[in-house]
Amino acid sequence: MNQYNTEDCIFALATAWAKSAIAVVRVSGKGCIAHLAKAVGGKTDILSKPSNTALYCRLVSPKDGHLVDDVVLTIYRDGHGYTGEDAAEISCHGGLQVVREVLDTMGELGFRQALPGEFSLRAFLHGKMDLTRAEAVNELINAQGSQGRAMALRRLNGDLWRRIGHIKTTIVEMMGIIEVQLDYSEDEIGEDLTFPMDKLDSAIEELGAIRDSYNTGRLYSQGAKVVLAGPSNAGKSSLFNLFLKEDRSIVSAQKGTTRDYIESLCSIEGIPIRLYDTAGFRSLSESEIEEEGIRRSHSLVDGADVIIYMVDSSDIQAIDENMVADSRCIPVLNKVDIADKDMSGFIKLSVTTGYGFSELCAKIKEKLTSDLGVSDESALVIENARQRENLSRAASSLSAAKLAIREDLPLDIVSMDIQEALEALGELTGEVTTDDILDRIFGSFCVGK
Repeated sequence: MNQYNTEDCIFALATAWAKSAIAVVRVSGKGCIAHLAKAVGGKTDILSKPSNTALYCRLVSPKDGHLVDDVVLTIYRDGHGYTGEDAAEISCHGGLQVVREVLDTMGELGFRQALPGEFSLRAFLHGKMDLTRAEAVNELINAQGSQGRAMALRRLNGDLWRRIGHIKTTIVEMMGIIEVQLDYSEDEIGEDLTFPMDKLDSAIEELGAIRDSYNTGRLYSQGAKVVLAGPSNAGKSSLFNLFLKEDRSIVSAQKGTTRDYIESLCSIEGIPIRLYDTAGFRSLSESEIEEEGIRRSHSLVDGADVIIYMVDSSDIQAIDENMVADSRCIPVLNKVDIADKDMSGFIKLSVTTGYGFSELCAKIKEKLTSDLGVSDESALVIENARQRENLSRAASSLSAAKLAIREDLPLDIVSMDIQEALEALGELTGEVTTDDILDRIFGSFCVGK
């Protein structure tokens, strides 16, 4: 690896740099426990302790012996723990000055500050996880919604790795049939070895299904942009507050209260959403500030994934038909508790009573997921562009092999195509990789993971 020296003993703060009850400092590397023994006060002999032992002890400065903190030290011997090498975790008090002194002590002991993702890299190099599970660690940390978290957790538990392993086993079996026919004549084989086209088709289909789940994974991990739009005083700010379950946006009967857009994060049906409350659309305004707010509202609508177009059920003359016709639009008729009307294609809603809110949430999810092709929420889903690229390469190579077989091309050409598919899947799981790929993957992690 270009930027990592795996021979060093490393350390990093594994918890957030913020005042807390407890902070955790992680160390790893050959000889790290012996280094720590120089800073453990009292009669505690950590060198003799077995793996997975937690000790309450005093951490002292190796320079002058002053007390740094009372800590809990958890020891992991070679082959155990997260990285698969000698490692330890120091649980100290979470005051920032205490944490700073503990980190300084690690430097005094000869530890090097870990680079981003270096602990996970060492876990990968020591066989504790493949690349798909290593990437799932980062994806789990960055998940913005509950469903994205669940999907990342399944990948971390090895769902993708096992599925790819099953497909690779099938491909290797096909490769074996070809190799036998390349190495021996028909007379020497003594039997008719028919190529299993059904297994080839199944592998292509399965790889394609996993690859095509990418957009679903990105939606549930990265989220979508939903914009509340419509005439002034239609109830957009009240709906914004209802989604957030807090009084974030000012609500008033006076038109033009919202002069600029307001945005916030929320979750709708398990999908992380960046929600925007915008200035109400109206043709006449005496305020330059409101006019600018309306202009910005139109700009947000242009970049939205979903537009919730709200109108007041008692004032339906100013409906923007072009907005309603937009494929991203969900038309909403608000205040039906005051004036209950029916309009084709509009969801009936009362922000005051909550009537129709569940239907609106379901419609948003339907709008965002209708073209994704993955309806089963328990299905294996990816969100990683590198994985999608390797899955595409593997599927394309197998499709090329299928075409070569149908056109009765030489078996060595078929063999090359199938070997390319195996290499692509090997890169996916990390069996075949380069230093640049590892640097790129683990360099995107946070320090301490």
